[in-house]
Amino acid sequence: MAGGPGTGDTLDPMASDLTVIVLAAGGGTRMRSKKSKLLHEIGGRSMVGHVLAAVQVLAPSRVVVVVGHQRDQVGPHVQSLMPDAVLAVQEDQQGTGHAVRVAMETAGTTSGTVLVVYGDTPLLRGESLRGFAEEHEAAQSAVSVLSGVVDHPFGYGRVVRNDEGDVEAIVEERDATPKQREIREIGSGIFAFDAEFLVDVLPRIGNDNAKGEYYLTDTVGLARDAGLTVAAFPLDDVMQTQGANDRVQLAELGRELNQRIVEQWMRDGVTVMDPATTWIESDVRLAPDVILLPNTQLLGATVVGEDAVIGPDTSLKDCEVGAGARVTRAHGELAVIGDGANVGPYAFLRPGTELGSDGKIGTFVETKNAHIGAGSKVPHLSYVGDATIGEGSNIGAGTIFANYDGTHKHHTTVGKGAKTGANNTFVAPVTIGDGAMTGGGAVVRRDVPPGNLAVSGGPQRNLDRRAPRGEDPASIGEATGAEGES
Repeated sequence: MAGGPGTGDTLDPMASDLTVIVLAAGGGTRMRSKKSKLLHEIGGRSMVGHVLAAVQVLAPSRVVVVVGHQRDQVGPHVQSLMPDAVLAVQEDQQGTGHAVRVAMETAGTTSGTVLVVYGDTPLLRGESLRGFAEEHEAAQSAVSVLSGVVDHPFGYGRVVRNDEGDVEAIVEERDATPKQREIREIGSGIFAFDAEFLVDVLPRIGNDNAKGEYYLTDTVGLARDAGLTVAAFPLDDVMQTQGANDRVQLAELGRELNQRIVEQWMRDGVTVMDPATTWIESDVRLAPDVILLPNTQLLGATVVGEDAVIGPDTSLKDCEVGAGARVTRAHGELAVIGDGANVGPYAFLRPGTELGSDGKIGTFVETKNAHIGAGSKVPHLSYVGDATIGEGSNIGAGTIFANYDGTHKHHTTVGKGAKTGANNTFVAPVTIGDGAMTGGGAVVRRDVPPGNLAVSGGPQRNLDRRAPRGEDPASIGEATGAEGES
């Protein structure tokens, strides 16, 4: 059974009644964090968030998430992502068998198929789970395990088969014999059960093992003893079932996930000049013929239109970029960049920035809560905060929109077709009308009517800095050989 990157769109509900149990009660002490390991992020989502996204693809009848350690963090996070999920509390972590028993008691499920997954497997795909559940039902198994064949199985439970290839048991590493440890087929921990069998067998699982826990894997032996069918379905892409127990493993999974995402976008028609330095999170959406240059990060729910060029050295989070736009060496968050617009280099677009089509935010420009109209330009060395700039206006270099009086923020409005001089300061609240102009170095404290020119400096005076008080500058010029100024 094959599987690739991404979680895909929600599929039609399965024909059978499907319950999914997500095990999310573990401590994760090796993460060495005050935050639950399940909430650590890769690809723009928490680990458990990736799993819930995969689960949603199946459109299950119900989802039960088992919480325990740090449930004050995990529970609200789960419900923020999947409000319909039922939380089952495992007060004491006594193993996977105990966790599933708590979940079944909470859900009240007695029929259909029960799928058990782990909350720390962020590469898991919904399509893979769907295929596994369908194969389980087709085989009419009491128990099925999603397995994989690996070169280095240390630490994993081994799938033990008889000479006919039937599954006899899954033996944990600590309890395996030397011969069993040579087996390369491992159990992922992801199971599918016939619900009636599961309800019957859970109370019969014992804890006579090296860790004194109730292992869900013991259901395999109990099913075999009852003469029921047990199956194992190998997953080609076994990395989908890999978990992260510390930050090193988390980073490894993060790199793998990013590689899969980047490769998928390239197959979908996006040009990525340097995949090794390009990071694209899970919820990003890219149109065909987008070009991503080296050292580009597209984060959150960023959307990029066709023919746009992003990078190099650019980071955008939760941004919209229009078709044909160009963003170079810039940072943006919660900003909208219109079709054909140009941003950067070295621009900082803060939340609330909206740049109209064919507009420009140029070098060393910072914007915040700024609505910049179509064709308008803020080319150089400026700060535009809490402002509206109409269409076709040009803001001179070194302009500051002084929006804060020490207590409150105020708004500045620049009309259509306005031309402002270099090194202006607009002291908000103030309005510059349509077609108005301002002189270089102006400090604008009052509204400028449409079509007017505003200047604030006095007439220029040239004072000879060389002349001592009471002396004729001309005589100094004669003494020094320099000409005096008039």
